[in-house]
Amino acid sequence: MRIVSWNVNSLKVRLPQVEQWLADNPKTDVLAMQETKLTDDNFPADAFRAAGYEAVYSGQKTYNGVAIIAKTPPRDIVAAIPGFDDPQRRLLAATVGDTRIINLYVVNGQTVGSEKYGYKLEWLERVHDYIAAQLNQYEKLVVLGDFNIAPEDRDVHDPELWQGKVLCSEPERAALRKMLKLGLTDTFRLFEQVENCYSWWDYRAAGFRRNLGLRIDLILASEALAKCCKSAGIDRLPRTWERPSDHAPVWAEFEG
Repeated sequence: MRIVSWNVNSLKVRLPQVEQWLADNPKTDVLAMQETKLTDDNFPADAFRAAGYEAVYSGQKTYNGVAIIAKTPPRDIVAAIPGFDDPQRRLLAATVGDTRIINLYVVNGQTVGSEKYGYKLEWLERVHDYIAAQLNQYEKLVVLGDFNIAPEDRDVHDPELWQGKVLCSEPERAALRKMLKLGLTDTFRLFEQVENCYSWWDYRAAGFRRNLGLRIDLILASEALAKCCKSAGIDRLPRTWERPSDHAPVWAEFEG
């Protein structure tokens, strides 16, 4: 099974690119998207169905929004963190085959110490508890998406510049480590990777051309899936296209 995560930064704008990428990567079984920025009544389910995928989605106008498309129809859909009153559409869980997929668009946090930063840390704590419960229910589980956290300094183009700032602050990284300690593995780090490999680059200051990036898009696998992960990586190509998302697709491939 080949599983992909991609923050498309507006599916309305990026749909032709997603369609092209799927056509170029026909072995993709599951694609989880973030920042679709579409209300559910405007989601292009028919376009994905024409490409051979069934879609589930949870969106809102202008901001946020998450979706999962899969060749096997997703089931057992959860579109919010249970018991957490949050109007922002940032979590979508579904079962595809025998694998539970939890798609996250983690809060950005704006700046360290801000109200949005506090919301980010609370949101991560709520998600941690939800994932813990899901791991008790599903042996094969993947948590993926735009985490808006660079796990380590090697995931940052200039660690000194970013030290203590949002996306790289210690409380955020601690929240991610706490999530990993539930029994999840960062699939990207299961394999030898080239240095300076990132998944997001700012549109400003020629960020992509200068490779001023961060690796903030992750695919985390439960122990059962991590054992059968064959490969993982980042596809930089769509970031070179005209009017691209500021994120690149990240992928992991599993046996079976």
